[in-house]
Amino acid sequence: MSVTAPKTRVLIVDDSAAYRMMWKKILSAEPDIEVVGSASDGKVAIEQIAALGADIVLLDIEMPNMDGLTAIPLLLRARPGVRIVVASALSTHGSQVAIRALLAGATDYVPKPTSLSEHGSLETVAKSLIEKVRVLSKRVQERARQQHETAVRAGPRRKPRAIVVGSSTGGPSALSLLLTELPAAVRAPILIVQHMPPFFITALAERLAKETGRDVREGRHGEPVVNGAVYLAPGDSHMAVEPGPDGAHISISHGEPVNFCRPAVDVLFGAAAAYYGPELLAVVLTGMGEDGKAGAGQVVAAGGTVLAQDEATSVVWGMPGAVAKAGYASSILPLSRIPLVIGELVKGSAA
Repeated sequence: MSVTAPKTRVLIVDDSAAYRMMWKKILSAEPDIEVVGSASDGKVAIEQIAALGADIVLLDIEMPNMDGLTAIPLLLRARPGVRIVVASALSTHGSQVAIRALLAGATDYVPKPTSLSEHGSLETVAKSLIEKVRVLSKRVQERARQQHETAVRAGPRRKPRAIVVGSSTGGPSALSLLLTELPAAVRAPILIVQHMPPFFITALAERLAKETGRDVREGRHGEPVVNGAVYLAPGDSHMAVEPGPDGAHISISHGEPVNFCRPAVDVLFGAAAAYYGPELLAVVLTGMGEDGKAGAGQVVAAGGTVLAQDEATSVVWGMPGAVAKAGYASSILPLSRIPLVIGELVKGSAA
């Protein structure tokens, strides 16, 4: 006798009746997704979420009575383990608010279409939303999860002269923790690829700089790579490093997407491995897909070191899981341990 898989349960929270209807129409058309309720503000959502047993909350930010930013920690407390997807406009203001939501505990975001009458825009948003709901659903992850045997690499680890980081889904909050908890003694330059649109990267750099106290900036073509700085790849652009007259310089390009991504982690990792060789440390954090796997292989081939976030602390164990299963990681660590291990590697004392 076949067992029917449970549907992913979604609660829609938006003060606009038109958007609530649009989101419900998109999600209800999928046989594995069920819209279990809707709310016009955060306060109503908090009152409903436990009884509805929602797996996913699709959350607007700017609402009367209680906005999304205020509601996020209360929703997480009322329904531990729920995944929150923020619906935000692709604008400078919208991206700044969305980044604050992601750093407050939201898991992912989906852009609100600029017009409910634009079919192409709606179609793109609908496809993105459905994919995110399926990936982030706790039930879907539990059905798909298997115990993977992962090997870690042995051998000496060189003191890193530079650190490269790749992240995607769940990345903003992971990056915030990483940069906040990183020991002050770590002054090696940090270069990051986070999969996000341009507006969001700009807002993320500003917010991370404010929250972590570090010099976080978007990478600019031709600028020198300096100690103590944190560089984020601009949205829709690849970032790499290349030799300059006075050391490494940032290279920004608009080549074809790699792994369907631009910026791509593989592009950064590969270029950094070629420049820094065994003095490179690569870190792969939570994210969907396999971007970073090939680049991690290049880091290992050059003698560098690779750390991967573990499954238990990853929102999605796609990118770090691919690196771990390929045998490229010298350590597979909970997120909270990664800053400490980086500190130990920089001191040259990691076991």
